[in-house]
Amino acid sequence: PFNLRLINNTKMASVAIDLGATSGRVVLGKYTEDGIQMSEIHRFQNNIIKVNGRSYWDLLGLWHEILTGLRKASASGEKIESAGVDTWGVDFVLLGRDGHFLSQPRSYRDSYTCGVPEKFFHKIPKETLYKKTGIQIMDFNTVFQLYAMQQEGNSSLSAADKLLFVPDAITWMLSGNQVCEYTILSTSALMNPETHDFDDDVLSAAGLSRDLFGKIVMPGEIVGMLTDEVAAETGLGKIPVIAVAGHDTGSAVAAVPATDDHFAYLSSGTWSLMGIEVPSPIVTEKSFEMNFTNEGGAEGNIRFLKNITGMWLLERCRAAWEKEGRKYTYPQIVSMMEGVEPFRCFIDPDNPAFANPDDMPTEIREYCSEHGEVPPSGDAEFIRCIFESLALKYRLVLKHLRELSGKDIERLHVIGGGSLNAALDQMIADSLGIPVIAGPAEATTAGNLMAQFVGLGFADSMSGMRKALASDSSLRRFGPVNKEIWDAAYQRFKDITRL
Repeated sequence: PFNLRLINNTKMASVAIDLGATSGRVVLGKYTEDGIQMSEIHRFQNNIIKVNGRSYWDLLGLWHEILTGLRKASASGEKIESAGVDTWGVDFVLLGRDGHFLSQPRSYRDSYTCGVPEKFFHKIPKETLYKKTGIQIMDFNTVFQLYAMQQEGNSSLSAADKLLFVPDAITWMLSGNQVCEYTILSTSALMNPETHDFDDDVLSAAGLSRDLFGKIVMPGEIVGMLTDEVAAETGLGKIPVIAVAGHDTGSAVAAVPATDDHFAYLSSGTWSLMGIEVPSPIVTEKSFEMNFTNEGGAEGNIRFLKNITGMWLLERCRAAWEKEGRKYTYPQIVSMMEGVEPFRCFIDPDNPAFANPDDMPTEIREYCSEHGEVPPSGDAEFIRCIFESLALKYRLVLKHLRELSGKDIERLHVIGGGSLNAALDQMIADSLGIPVIAGPAEATTAGNLMAQFVGLGFADSMSGMRKALASDSSLRRFGPVNKEIWDAAYQRFKDITRL
């Protein structure tokens, strides 16, 4: 089903290094006649480290864990053919001329970019920036992070010889080669989506040189071989390091099990990313007003989408509850939610108050009070409020996707960890009024591996592999019910949130 060629040796496998905003893992993937077989061999935390009021990613700590995972891969008995890396978007590492890190990468959740876009718009107007890059305006876009560093007089930036986005930095640590992968670059608001290259006017406004960045590569390109040091330390030998869709959402969307073009996708995790695939960017006055974004797809197409705060809301609530001695599993969370009266209160998941609060439950209570609602009084009510608010926000975004693209959207594919939440998946189907197909949960890793299989010549294209994924028996389908009840809830949601 995959146009397979080199499949006789089932011991052949690739390694996907997948780093999310809260955790990372190393996964072994095989390419067989039965599809992509995956096994997680190492999982680890990804923590934001706060130092003197600044928030950083612990990249060297992540590197230690990656090496541990690669050693486990080498000891697995499989013949490892390649490795590839995907991570979250926008963040980056700065290297000096001697090839050393000048600092740990700042986290996009650092508040140093608050208010910076408005200052940058004196250099290049907001509307012009959107027309040139097609990227929604968010405080943490790479271009605003770099401008914020300039405003700080950041010594690392002034001394930098190269900027590597986080997946490219790890690819460099693996291979010794410095590149700039297309999908991760597309998140930065530095790239023109029509040309797939840097926009000179934006670079100039940001005070940046093209020389700061590596050569642009596409998913499926071989970047280089493991360095001698890494090859020896891990026991993997000199295997190729292949550029995958370095932005984790780009990898996830590549693995949407679609058989035609009449679908939207929802990559559900810490963030919810909801969108469609289009051959060229949609950059209009309306898409600008609604703050939709055009990011690179794994095969050079465009992912037209909206970023929506996702399970971050629940995760921050869980962290607050755990401090108070209450720790819940996901099955417990779903069970708790089902015992609560529906549609008691709603929030806008993307309200700025929810970006990185010290106490998420307190922020949700205050939001509800400010909007004339009775705040949640118990943990179960918070859970129900979050789930219903997300489902209703997705309905609003689907409406906008249809209006902006003119596309006939007949179903929604939910991918990522959120696809395992059957209660939320049913709410989404009820809210949107269209069928929901849930899975694969490991879409990001599958997409990462698919790019490697193309790069190795095991398959002709990622799109061809995607169609075969549609026959996966683990996919779950949810049909819409209770239309009138959800229609009424949607109207209340719009009135309360003033969206």
